[in-house]
Amino acid sequence: MLNALGDTIDRIELDADALPEFVSAQESAVSPRWVWSDAPSWYPPLLAAGVRVDRCHDLRLCHAILCRAELVADRAALVEASHWDAAPGTAEPKAPGTSALFEIENAAGHMTAEVPHDVDEALREFGRQRAAVTASASSGRLQLLLAAESAGALAAVEMGTAGVPWDEEEHSRILTETLGPKPAPGQKPARMAELAHEVRRALNEHDTSLDSPPKLLRSLRRAGINVQSTSRWELEDQEHPVIEPLLQYKRLARLHSANGWAWLTEWVNDGRYHPVYVPGGVVTGRWASSGGGALQLPRVLRPALRADPGWLLVSADVAQLEPRVLAAMAGDTAMAAAGRGKDLYSGIVQRGIVATRQEAKIAVLGALYGSTTGDSGRLVPQLRRIFPAAMAVVDRAASTGERGGIVSTWLGRSSPPPGPEWHRAQDRASQPGAGDAEERRARSSARSFGRFTRNFVVQGTAAEWALAWIAELRLRLARMAPVLDTPPARASGPAFERRPHLVFFLHDEVIVHAPAEHAEEAAEAVRASAVSAGKLLFGDAPVDFPLDVRIAERAVKG
Repeated sequence: MLNALGDTIDRIELDADALPEFVSAQESAVSPRWVWSDAPSWYPPLLAAGVRVDRCHDLRLCHAILCRAELVADRAALVEASHWDAAPGTAEPKAPGTSALFEIENAAGHMTAEVPHDVDEALREFGRQRAAVTASASSGRLQLLLAAESAGALAAVEMGTAGVPWDEEEHSRILTETLGPKPAPGQKPARMAELAHEVRRALNEHDTSLDSPPKLLRSLRRAGINVQSTSRWELEDQEHPVIEPLLQYKRLARLHSANGWAWLTEWVNDGRYHPVYVPGGVVTGRWASSGGGALQLPRVLRPALRADPGWLLVSADVAQLEPRVLAAMAGDTAMAAAGRGKDLYSGIVQRGIVATRQEAKIAVLGALYGSTTGDSGRLVPQLRRIFPAAMAVVDRAASTGERGGIVSTWLGRSSPPPGPEWHRAQDRASQPGAGDAEERRARSSARSFGRFTRNFVVQGTAAEWALAWIAELRLRLARMAPVLDTPPARASGPAFERRPHLVFFLHDEVIVHAPAEHAEEAAEAVRASAVSAGKLLFGDAPVDFPLDVRIAERAVKG
């Protein structure tokens, strides 16, 4: 691990036991930015000793960004250092194809078991990264992106260490109320079994396998339900007595498998759920989770998030983050005005663009994701007329993607190139004598990648805003005085048991666990950090990021 002060790097050899005291002393004396191989390897032992750090430079995460950044003219030295291409907790990466907009992957496109942790190699990699940023087309933006990504790494480790306050009895009560009594091993809960019986009766097939999509699909087709998949989105458009019980069964099956009694036993201990976050785990810069499913917690379980005695939960989420980010990126004053101080979708209705809030939401989501059919296809052209600057940003990104090009976020995170399927489709269509089928496949592939790049620039920039938000927030919370006359937070460790601290993050939402007497101050820190994030990224752009902030014992929306 390195303590980098400007261009001067001092080497001091310490054993592991002496490290926390040394780091604590440096934090108090000079507030350094620590340069280390990756936060999950170095930070947990410090937190266990009660030592927090304010800033770091995470070489692993920054390497992944710079290897792909179009702002970096010469990436050869970084790409050759492939031993830094590690992404703990993610699956083998796949290039974005036609099946999904975003895949969880290692942004560099490679994977090794573990990055190097020796000082000499860390020095070399730090030098490569500093040289790349200095010679880049926009060093200021890249430096801000790397700082935000590294701050996110610290926050992720801190939240995993502190854990989410969790009411195990309430979780069990919700499961029993929703699914029925806890079943014997290998058996389905009673409510799922009842729904399975209803589904089979409606299909007139007594041995239909509801948990095998191919077998279920065949049963549906035999019943005259002409669908291409068993997805909820497609089933909801069908009219048949089987649809309602089948959708209910799928919802309960998801709850039982992802967050049922087995999950509760594995992931919750002593009143704490300890998720494993993976910063930068999605190509846009959004986080992923490699354990516990923190980013997919169902709303029905939110009442289980419960503050400790004498503490409260401060919950906040941003209203329409991605459209607001788009307005700021584009400098679209009309779109910014539609959402200033109010719900953006309602503001669009007030402008007379569409008749209802739901239509406004459909139109905006259609613009972000490139929908061209149905209500989106009808409503998006109206947005293009009223908000031309915002629509030009996503339209240009889509056009670049359709040509096989690469786009970048506001701070410089670049999209991956199209995958082999895209190239095969274009190559076949360009061959002499290519028929209509090849041309259709090529156009379809191009449009699919265009939808990916269209949303990449917005989702990725929204992720950057969120990183800036939590980076500022964790520093503000750490500056608050410890509360000595309140029971310490249970099982949160010495670094967090007396101060407000982040415990949960989900794209556009945060939850802070705070001593009751600090709850209002923590709520103000959440709001102030959102304002700071907007100014940090977009300067004086006339876009606000309003929050819905709630202070309560449980993390449940009103």
